[in-house]
Amino acid sequence: MATHRTKMLIIGSGPAGYSAAIYGARAMMEPIVVQGLQPGGQLTITTDVENYPGFKDVIQGPWLMQEMQAQAEHVGTRMMWDTIVEVDLAGGSPFRAVGDSGDEYIGDVLVIATGAQAKWLGVPGEQELGGKGVSACATCDGFFFRGKKVAVIGGGNTAVEEALYLTNHSDDVTLIHRRDDLRAERILQERLFKSDKISTLWNKTVERFEAGENGALSHLVLKDTQTGEESELIVDGAFVAIGHAPATELFAGKLPMDDNGYLLVEPGTPKTEIPGVFAAGDVMDHTYRQAVTAAGTGCMAALDAERFLATLEFAEEEAAEAAE
Repeated sequence: MATHRTKMLIIGSGPAGYSAAIYGARAMMEPIVVQGLQPGGQLTITTDVENYPGFKDVIQGPWLMQEMQAQAEHVGTRMMWDTIVEVDLAGGSPFRAVGDSGDEYIGDVLVIATGAQAKWLGVPGEQELGGKGVSACATCDGFFFRGKKVAVIGGGNTAVEEALYLTNHSDDVTLIHRRDDLRAERILQERLFKSDKISTLWNKTVERFEAGENGALSHLVLKDTQTGEESELIVDGAFVAIGHAPATELFAGKLPMDDNGYLLVEPGTPKTEIPGVFAAGDVMDHTYRQAVTAAGTGCMAALDAERFLATLEFAEEEAAEAAE
């Protein structure tokens, strides 16, 4: 067991955590990043990335995360291969966290960048065909299915928004829902039903994703929830859109969250209810969930953290002078 002390403690990696670390290190805050179970976040399981600024050619998600980590280390960040299992925020700064290793981490400011994970159906072929026709992000991967037949699975806001977005690339979008009515907001439903590019399959669940001879997705096997009858739907791409789950269990009862478990922040900032604690990336963003927006909020968290520490140090200096 060891104790690691820093001005800036970052829990979680990925674009938000690494960007916070880069800015924090350049501000001489000597950040520590505790990387967690999946260093690099969701991009480490994403193959082609074509919408991250600065690269004219397709890049690989794992490579992008390796480069961000290397940049953060180059400017002075310490990377810790540990998973935080306990945090103490009640007493204010400095904040304390304990890793699965037993090590203790103490930071004058805390940046939470634990991210979120897409919810999956858990049926055969889903994970095996990830990046080969099956995705959980139309904004990320819809571009690769221009002019092709695609399906979206789900019935909430996420699913309808994904289906509508995909009409920018495909004239043949099928929305598959296990019930006979949608849970999405009425205005989204109206837009969906008005589109001549989207058809809807009601009372259907996906039993499995099947690959073709080329190893990529060729069709879905569907099951009627009322009759039990199975059918096939030939598609080039399928997007699972049943929501995301933010990794916020660690902060339950310690920080305010919305009904879906996303950390609440002051609008337009990464500031949480507790001064000195900041949330960046998908852990607080249920709307955009993009690498570039995660990186942006990581930058914002570091800049706000620097200002917080400067205010803290100024107050301490004034108190010391008053005591003399």
